[in-house]
Amino acid sequence: MNGRVLGCLGAALIFAVPARGDEAGVIASMDMLRFGSPKEKGRAELVDGKVGKAIRFQTEKGAASTFFTSNIHGTPEWDRVAGFSFWVKGEGTDGFGGLQFIYDDDYAVRYDLAFPVKGTEWTRVVVAWEDLIPVLPGPRARPLGSPGGNSPSKLSGLWFGKWWYWGDYPAMSFAIDEIRLEPTIVKATPQDPPAGPPLARTLAKLKGGQPITVVTMGDSLTDIRHWANREIAWPSLLKDHLETAYDSKVTIVNPAIGGTQLRQNLVLIPRWLDVAPQPDLVMIFFGGNDWDAGMRGEEFERTCRDAVDRIRQATLGKADILLLTTNPSAARWDTTAELATACRKAAGARNAGLADTEKAFQAAGKADRERLFVRDRVHLSRAGHEAVADTIIKAIKKG
Repeated sequence: MNGRVLGCLGAALIFAVPARGDEAGVIASMDMLRFGSPKEKGRAELVDGKVGKAIRFQTEKGAASTFFTSNIHGTPEWDRVAGFSFWVKGEGTDGFGGLQFIYDDDYAVRYDLAFPVKGTEWTRVVVAWEDLIPVLPGPRARPLGSPGGNSPSKLSGLWFGKWWYWGDYPAMSFAIDEIRLEPTIVKATPQDPPAGPPLARTLAKLKGGQPITVVTMGDSLTDIRHWANREIAWPSLLKDHLETAYDSKVTIVNPAIGGTQLRQNLVLIPRWLDVAPQPDLVMIFFGGNDWDAGMRGEEFERTCRDAVDRIRQATLGKADILLLTTNPSAARWDTTAELATACRKAAGARNAGLADTEKAFQAAGKADRERLFVRDRVHLSRAGHEAVADTIIKAIKKG
């Protein structure tokens, strides 16, 4: 039997089904089919489990925004424990399952989780309450189970499935068994910020001609599948420049998904972590979609700080982190300035690197901002991509 703790990577799944007789702390035995199947592309059924029965969830390829739903609510006992655990068993296909909790029956407040589905053996997953990610912005979207945060007892409406922001929906089949409360959870040692310059390790490797791996988290300004980025994109420009300047092999892992927000991509950290468990450098470049969803400066600063902390914890402190300030567009030249300010504050507070793309664009577009963008006045032209890459290169050179 394998064990896995999702520290700083996931969200919690907990259901208030009656415990089996004398078994205290069992949230859901999964001996009963308590989840409604979607109208299409998914089916839930009872199968043999780790203990008694389990529920198998099957989805077809392309099952975006397809969910198995329940009306499961928390209880006061949930506030007195550290989190929960469950057993998961795949059917030979590696990948990640998704789940979410509604908070206090408010569909505008959700906590999401990506959990591994690998191999064909039962694997135990343990999740602390504070590892739940409040995936949407808003005044009620606070951390769970921490002082000043939301109470686990108000979690409700557990769903299995994946929202549109996952971007990839292969056919999957996995079983879940025995979800129970965990009174205590041994947590990993917090990863402190570097004592010196935030990108010193990356710069030293480059100067030494050593290979580096770079993860580029982002939205449509970074996603190479977006129509504006298919011929030229700043990650490839960055790779070419670094390899030429330092004679170092640079591997780019680009998990960016157009249309997404920062918190949504925090949910998806396990996917790129599976490919690059300890990258040398992780870049964070968001803001436009966050703004459209209602995110504003103070909340975005907290989110950026949380992102830095989660990535440091997930990579065991091995990755340098670079925050790119929220980029202006020709259509909204000054509108999102408070998000850029939030990035600067978060970088300073967490000793992360800073690539001030907003400042760079304001300077480069002083006489003609339109040249930095394609026809939609939002996405980047060649000049815009070059400006982003140049700003990152300058930040790396500072160490």
